[in-house]
Amino acid sequence: MNSSKWTMPFASMQWLFFIFANTVVVPLSVGTAFDLPAHEIAGTLRSSLLFTGLACVLQGLFGHRLPLMEGHSGVMWGLVLTMSLSSSALGMSLPDIGGGIATGMLLAGAAIALLALCNGLTFMQKLFSPMVLSVFLLLLTFQLILIFFDGMLVIRADGTLDIPVTAFAFGIMLFVIALKVSGIQAISSFSILIGMAGGWIGYVWLFPTAAAYQTPGLLAFPVFPFGAPNLNLGIVMVTFLATFLNLSNTVAAVQTASKLLDQPVSQKQFNRSYILTGSYSVGAAVLGLVSYAPFASSIGFLESTRIFQRKPFLIGGGLMALLGLFPMLGGLLAALPISVGNAVLFAAYLQLFGTALQSVKAFDFDSVSIHRIALPVLIGIGLMFTDPGLFGSLPVLIQPLVTNGFVVGVLLSIVLEFKKWD
Repeated sequence: MNSSKWTMPFASMQWLFFIFANTVVVPLSVGTAFDLPAHEIAGTLRSSLLFTGLACVLQGLFGHRLPLMEGHSGVMWGLVLTMSLSSSALGMSLPDIGGGIATGMLLAGAAIALLALCNGLTFMQKLFSPMVLSVFLLLLTFQLILIFFDGMLVIRADGTLDIPVTAFAFGIMLFVIALKVSGIQAISSFSILIGMAGGWIGYVWLFPTAAAYQTPGLLAFPVFPFGAPNLNLGIVMVTFLATFLNLSNTVAAVQTASKLLDQPVSQKQFNRSYILTGSYSVGAAVLGLVSYAPFASSIGFLESTRIFQRKPFLIGGGLMALLGLFPMLGGLLAALPISVGNAVLFAAYLQLFGTALQSVKAFDFDSVSIHRIALPVLIGIGLMFTDPGLFGSLPVLIQPLVTNGFVVGVLLSIVLEFKKWD
């Protein structure tokens, strides 16, 4: 869509809502998983709003310089939630797990930034070959869609499904899809913004007594809220490895966006992006946030809106940072019903599945190629649906790894690529 005076503010607001909706769920879900008190969850939410906004602006101006959201990595989000839910099976306390995660992020973030500064990460683009990136995109789609689908299912305090609110969330999801495929560019380009705003208004009108998340103050920026750094080797090792695997987000997002926008990306841009992402991991560890990465899912957003300009993205990121600086603004937007946000993101990320399928189409579908794709993808998905407690008899050192389907799937794909198949 061509830039104009009236599209710029709407496009910027749409970026703000997209960045916010992808951000707010993460500190709330992780804080709840680690049994943090309400005021500390509110503090991590404020940290997340400010940090994410600044991270987007810095990447857009000085890093890869593309309109790609820099946010909490789906890879690391899934890992953190999985390890917190596996605490009893692992025989560890939540602060022990949280401290080990912080140590792994600190070490990996510093190592990534230093290696990139010395031009030592040029192998990443070779390591994450087109086949690995295809597996990555497929697994990322499944992991995120599962999270958003689960977020659309609203559970009452007694453990039963709240059918009216859940049905409303599914209705919003279908509404956004209908807007996207309407064929009217002005509507299709702003389907996410319309869905967020319309869904929020409809939710308040239909369910005025439904409890939305309230931010109690948002006054402080907590430091190491999930536990002080420790040397819990199993947790540290898996987190360190996953943080490096998280760079696959950078490779996938930047390479795919480069093709979509028809903008070649140099190794210097990759290095600058790696430096920022590594630095963000260090800051995130201190503030109790999930590691950052360029969102490969931003490709789905760009393909949905067809608005490729960088300026609306930078404005949206700047507005996001302001929400963290002014607690009342962040508190207002934090009242966005989580089920509505998940419904809109579910619809928006259907495009990511299309991107994954497009990447797979580049290969000949012979027996070898099918096995190279299917084996890591289906093993990864299988592990996503497996109870982590089943692996309780394995050594504690490797339990956090084998319980994460995404990490296992991508690692398996990388290992398979060491064989010359041609």
